[in-house]
Order: sequence, then structure tokens, then C-alpha cells
Amino acid sequence: MLAALIAGPGCSSMPPAAAPAPPVAAASYWHGEGMHGRPSVKIHLSEQRAYFYKGGRLAGVSQISSGREGLSTITGDFHLIEKDRTHASSLFGKYVDANGDVLKEDVNTARDVMPEGARYVGASMPFWMRIVDGTGMHEGWLPGYPASHGCIRLPRAMAEAFFDSVEVGTPVSILP
Repeated sequence: MLAALIAGPGCSSMPPAAAPAPPVAAASYWHGEGMHGRPSVKIHLSEQRAYFYKGGRLAGVSQISSGREGLSTITGDFHLIEKDRTHASSLFGKYVDANGDVLKEDVNTARDVMPEGARYVGASMPFWMRIVDGTGMHEGWLPGYPASHGCIRLPRAMAEAFFDSVEVGTPVSILP
């Protein structure tokens, strides 16, 4: 059985140095190895949990961090439209100079003008599973509350397990 409690890098930044740890009750687990059947995912935003099913049977539960106030996660019934193991955001990231030194962090390319001579580096979003437009599930920082730009962040082990078990077209329900 695979157990995961906390993930690493977030959707657009690392956790603050003094960030509180997620609650212990927020454990995630995976027991989907050897299970067969059509995959599906149900995400409950109010619980900050994702439930993974194979053939209608529960294969795993993951703690998540969804969209924060003002950048809420969309709700509804969808199907995965893309998978990318090493995805980087085209909207959120940082501007760096020629030496790679950070000029501006937590950049939103839709509003933040790039300084002359800088280049954009998109936030790393490993195990990207696009649900709709700019929203997807991926590995990310889990502070124990909604904190993303609208994506559904998962602990690394759970993001990898979900990624390896879904295919384009997998149904995903996101509930309030």
C-alpha cells in the first residue's frame, strides 16, 4: 500500500518557509495496483479530497488543495483531455534574467509585463492531467486548505498513481 501525506512544489511556488503542516488526518492512500476496470475520479472541494475508482471500486483517496478565493476550481462533469508527465504552466511562473536569477516570482503572464532581457519560466506541474482549459490535476504543495490558482494539487505519490492509472477520456466529476 502506498501512503502519502504531503507533496513538494506547488502550482506556482514553493510553500512559504513558515508554512504550517497539513493536518495528520489528511492522509492519502492508494491500493489500486492489480485492480481492473474503467477509471474515474470524483473530487469533493468541500472535503479537499479526490477519490479514484477502477470499475466503480475505490482504488485510492488523496488529499488535495484546490483553487483559493478569487481563483476557485470549476465544478461539473468532465473528461480528461490531456496528460503530460513534465508539464509547465504557460500562465503562472517567474521571470528570470540571463543568469537564471529570479527577477519576479508568482508571475501571471496575463497581467505581469515581462522586463526587458528577461525570460519566462513556467511553474512546474508534474503529472499534469488537464480537465478543462487551464484546470487540471497535478503534483503540488498541499497546505491543508484551498491555495491553488484553480488546479487540483495532489501529493507526489498520489499524482503519479492517478497519472499512471488514467487515460485521456477518463471521467472526472468536481463537486462543491
